[in-house]
Order: sequence, then structure tokens, then C-alpha cells
Amino acid sequence: MPMAHSLQAKKRIRQTARRAAVNRVRRTNIRSKLRKVEEAIVAGDQATAQDEFRKMQPSLMAGINKGIMEKNAVSRTLSRLHRRIKGMPV
Repeated sequence: MPMAHSLQAKKRIRQTARRAAVNRVRRTNIRSKLRKVEEAIVAGDQATAQDEFRKMQPSLMAGINKGIMEKNAVSRTLSRLHRRIKGMPV
């Protein structure tokens, strides 16, 4: 634990810890939604994969806005998943 001496530094430590906890929850939720899409693709269920993909997209975009995910990484992930879903046999 960092040893802060000024009030400002102590407050900064509290804010950082709080923000890290919130971001951890957000990142976990995004990864869970990604996992559901992956599982649907592996199972070969295109309808479920599309449905989960639609539910996942807003979460990923929110992750960009909140600063916990990079824009290009999200775009790349969405593109790859969409291609895999589109290429599934019906």
C-alpha cells in the first residue's frame, strides 16, 4: 500500500482503488458476454450466436467510452466474431 502524506495524495489513492474496482466489474461483464458468443459459435447455434452478439455490442462500445478497452481492439474483435457467425452453416 502506497504511503501518501498529503490529503490530496490520500484522496487520489481512494479514487484510484474505487475506479479500479468498478472497471474490474465492467471488464468481467464484457468478457462474460464475449464468452457466451464464443460458446454459441462453438456449439454451432447461429441464432443464439447472433442474439448474444447483439447483446454484447453495446457493452463493448461502452467499454471504449469508459476507457477500459481500446477502440481498435474492439473493432477487430467485433469484425472477427461477425465473420465467424456469418460463415456458420445455417
